[in-house]
Amino acid sequence: MTAPVTVRASCHCGAVVLTAELPRGLTAPARCDCSFCRRRQAANVSARTDTVTIVQGAENLTLYSWGTGTAKHYFCKTCGIYTHHQRRSDPDETGINLGCIEGANPRDFDPIPWNDGVNHPSDRGG
Repeated sequence: MTAPVTVRASCHCGAVVLTAELPRGLTAPARCDCSFCRRRQAANVSARTDTVTIVQGAENLTLYSWGTGTAKHYFCKTCGIYTHHQRRSDPDETGINLGCIEGANPRDFDPIPWNDGVNHPSDRGG
């Protein structure tokens, strides 16, 4: 079992900085193919939502949400970089943009698997 790792992440311009604890470390990055994520194309790793701390620039974050409103995607207002999102599949988890984590290069994790966001259970009627 992988020990939890605390990471520091930032947007491109440095206005937004956050820390988060990754229960599985950097061992399981993934992408999603929902209508939004497939356009954004950012691989992310899982953090417990209660460990995500905005260290700097909370006022510089903007929120994008749609559909059920459960998923909350955060972006830097200055440079536009997606830093993290609270998941609709489990709001107790937050996806941290792998490309924003200090010392991590998404290329080092290829191939990065895809999650089926097109057929998400929250989108099914009834």
